[in-house]
Amino acid sequence: MVLPMSRATRVVPELPLLRRGRRQVAASTDDEPAEPAVPAHFLCPISLELMKDPVTAPTGITYDRDSLEGWLARGRATCPVTGAPVRLGDLVPNHATRRMIQDWCVANQAERVPTPKVPVADADAAEVLAGVSAAARRGDAAACGAVAARARALGKESDRNRRCLAAAGAARRLSSAFRDLAGEPVDGASVSAALGKILAALTVFFPLDEESRRSIASPASLKTLVSVLAHGDLAARASAAVVLRELASSADRPTVDAISRTPNACAALLGLVRDPVSPQATKAALVTAYYLISASDRAAARFADLGAAHVVAELLVDADKGTSEKALAVLDGVLCADAGLHSARAHALVVPVLVKKMFRVSDMATEFAVSALWRLCRGADAGAAACRADALRVGAFQKLLLLLQVGCGGLTKDRASELLKLLNGARGSVECIETADFKGLKRPF
Repeated sequence: MVLPMSRATRVVPELPLLRRGRRQVAASTDDEPAEPAVPAHFLCPISLELMKDPVTAPTGITYDRDSLEGWLARGRATCPVTGAPVRLGDLVPNHATRRMIQDWCVANQAERVPTPKVPVADADAAEVLAGVSAAARRGDAAACGAVAARARALGKESDRNRRCLAAAGAARRLSSAFRDLAGEPVDGASVSAALGKILAALTVFFPLDEESRRSIASPASLKTLVSVLAHGDLAARASAAVVLRELASSADRPTVDAISRTPNACAALLGLVRDPVSPQATKAALVTAYYLISASDRAAARFADLGAAHVVAELLVDADKGTSEKALAVLDGVLCADAGLHSARAHALVVPVLVKKMFRVSDMATEFAVSALWRLCRGADAGAAACRADALRVGAFQKLLLLLQVGCGGLTKDRASELLKLLNGARGSVECIETADFKGLKRPF
């Protein structure tokens, strides 16, 4: 008689397999090197991470410099552990602990903590900035550029250095130095390089205060700034574009008008878009151009006469998101001028690119694209009719219908509705293209 298998007899055969599996897991775990445990006194009490630049507060507690300075920068003027008052100037570098941490990293084959650079003291910051002002007053462009480059390097080393130099008036000193040297001809290589170094240092200490903006926005400074933008080396042109963007975006209407009245300002900005030196400089030039166009019809007409519609249309073909949004804003502004409207209608790439950018970039880009297409297609002349036919061929009607179905608000909805009415009248005589992909579109027709 065969008895049924009990629960005990079912489990027993499985136990050797389980024990063998545990032994295999343990063996595989032993083969992997375990990460060394960091000693507790090497960890920052704030971040609980290995300290890279240990400093000791007057309370005797050692912290990582970045963590404690961030704590103090948030308005907490006390020791995180003891609660006693602590000031930024009271912190003392703990070189003994740093060396022990470095030795421990080497012994345990961990990434070695680099030796930190000494942060800038208030007296050092004042000395560097005084050197900038003194060299500018003497008219020594080369010395001024060298000291400005040192100030920039110090400011980029750490956020603490940047705050220290900014508190010592770095933006005001550099702006005043640029104004003092603005009368010098930029044709010389030494003067152009020095001015470029001053502008590069100035970009580290944004935003500019009122006094700094007044120095840079003086007529002589603006004239020299535009000259650097047009004729400087690549780094100097990029820095000049960023400084101009800062002026245009944070200043008042008179300053923006002063920039647009500066000779060759519009041509220099458009030249930086046509022949880019860096993505940052291109975007800065587009933002500045947008502010100038929005503030003045004269500036819009000037950009249109310079061929901004053609330049921006070719830039839009394979531009990234940020560049596309800014370029579409500039194109929409240029079309407010009659010269820009005629120029854009005569360019075979403008309408296809505008339709391509709808729903492909962002809501903001779609709004600017609809606005620009609306400006091109309205009107009873032959140019507007040709734009309507081109828009239908590349699928604008379907995209506008989709835009209204998805939902858009305000002015964009009104202009999309009006565009649909304009395009509907020409649908019978135009053969539409099924796709609006344009992946192979790289050059003007």
